[in-house]
Amino acid sequence: ATEEDAEARTQQMLNVYADFCEQVLAMPVIKGRKTDKEKFAGATATYTIEALMHDGKALQSATSHFFGNSFPDAFDIKYADKNNELHSVYETSWGLSTRIIGAIIMVHGDDSGLVLPPRIAPVQTMIVPVAQHKEGVLDKAYELRDKLARQFKVKVDDSEKSPGWKFAEQEIKGIPTRIEIGPKDIEANQAVIVRRDTREKIVVSLDEIETKLGEVFETMQHDMLEKARAHRDSHTYDATTYEEFVETINNKPGFVRAMWCGDQACEDKIKEDTTATSRCMPFEQNQLYDKCV
Repeated sequence: ATEEDAEARTQQMLNVYADFCEQVLAMPVIKGRKTDKEKFAGATATYTIEALMHDGKALQSATSHFFGNSFPDAFDIKYADKNNELHSVYETSWGLSTRIIGAIIMVHGDDSGLVLPPRIAPVQTMIVPVAQHKEGVLDKAYELRDKLARQFKVKVDDSEKSPGWKFAEQEIKGIPTRIEIGPKDIEANQAVIVRRDTREKIVVSLDEIETKLGEVFETMQHDMLEKARAHRDSHTYDATTYEEFVETINNKPGFVRAMWCGDQACEDKIKEDTTATSRCMPFEQNQLYDKCV
């Protein structure tokens, strides 16, 4: 592979992480390249995805580094081609670490606890039998679990706790949905699906519950991503003068888009004056102004 091929692979891995964050974790990210000041020490280039937490703070969510051949050459790592000639190795390093768990908590969580996107949740729905001591209620809950378990990750809370306690526990754990079923529901051949993110209650026929639950998960996944994207976009500000930049950084939590000349002295001054750091140089540029802020 050429050096250009190797660096392209580095960016491809970043795209894998970005797609995972957006499509599975419902967390929008900004893809870009780190400045020389912020890149991995010794790397030729560091690429990053940056996410915005609910409190307006940024989180470097995954990185992909292109090391070139500096590290392999330092340890005399070579490979032989078909002509038995030795060549330098081009090295990459990429990873998504446990900090992404913190990102899920800080992007989607609320005052009641976790809110997990359906595609990543270890339990997608908790069936809560109401008045479970009445004849047939628990049996119906187990029957419903077995039916839904063919497609989804489902549990039944058959503990002796009150329904209210069970609802609160499901919310704290961030389980995407709960399904309430009691004697009156059984009589009407229905159940109630409750979304964790909006707390919307949806009455569905037991004959259609598999299809309806799948639709709820897809809607939730979409809505959670768009809510997080709207929050990020509403907390992303443009600055074309240094006074505007400092004022925004000091008073508005979030991202600030600003032009930079590439001189580290300017980057150092910004950090010294405001404690703000360069998150990335985005691949998608929004040309605001032709002068360094």
